Amino acid sequence: MQKPPYEITYDILKLITSISEKIGAINANYINKPSPTLRKQNRIKTIHSSLKIEGNTLSEAKIKALLENKKVIGPKKDVEEVLNAIAVYDSLEHYKPNSEVSFLKAHNILMKGLVNKPGTYRNESVGIAKNNTVEHIAPPFENVPFLMKNLFDYLKNDDEITLIKCCVFHYELEFIHPFIDGNGRMGRLWQTIILMDKYPVFAYLPFETSISKNQESYYNVLGACDKLGNSTKFIEYMLGIINTSIDTLLDFNNKIFSNEDRLRHFLSLDKKAFSRKDYMNVFKDISSATASRDLKKGIEMNHFKKTGEKNKTMYLPSEK
Repeated sequence: MQKPPYEITYDILKLITSISEKIGAINANYINKPSPTLRKQNRIKTIHSSLKIEGNTLSEAKIKALLENKKVIGPKKDVEEVLNAIAVYDSLEHYKPNSEVSFLKAHNILMKGLVNKPGTYRNESVGIAKNNTVEHIAPPFENVPFLMKNLFDYLKNDDEITLIKCCVFHYELEFIHPFIDGNGRMGRLWQTIILMDKYPVFAYLPFETSISKNQESYYNVLGACDKLGNSTKFIEYMLGIINTSIDTLLDFNNKIFSNEDRLRHFLSLDKKAFSRKDYMNVFKDISSATASRDLKKGIEMNHFKKTGEKNKTMYLPSEK
């Protein structure tokens, strides 16, 4: 395996520290599994932003309608792109980040009906033009299978941290340009899949939104890395995007967690029987009075039932 070239800079270390602290806050504040409504909203934003970068014209409202199996009016190609993306993003947990077979399967679904032989690497040379100028000539197509195997070997075998690996993979994929079309959306998709394998919250975090707000910066940093011959600047750029996206989810200054937020998270832990102390061990910052109010609310909502009295009180799942 030949390790892709990049350097670890001060800015990269600072961003990794910031992101890691915020992921800790996400886990501590029980929003690592957002509400179904928020998950749906963020899925729509992810699909809209990733496809908008590629020129798709459908609005978030139309994507929401397609997600709800409603008909919309729009260019056939744009509708097909969205339907394909919905199919992929609805089954993110089935893709294996280190599997090239899984990667090709995702491309097959994402680009079905949009290119010839989706899910297969290109068999012709390609270049990327901007303003009638060739900005990037991709490696010869004969080299693509080897380069992609090497890239997946890096994912599987290198001991680099996930936050860096996902950025390196994204950049290297764009550089190799293994497909005739769909490289950009596959780079962003696979970065999400790599991240969510370690941090499940990334399944619901639409970092593509930050990219789509300033696409020029995205393409400029890709071009700069091509000229430098390494992905260092792209790592810095993408970590900054991830950091900003997590800020949006956390909303440190305004987020107030309700008892329903806490109950929803606690129920996701699938505990069979528990005490108030067990509940407070999960939510270490709340008072015993708040815990009691939460548990009373849980009983009222038929999430669980109470048995025993005083210090022998236990809570058991309700039969719904």
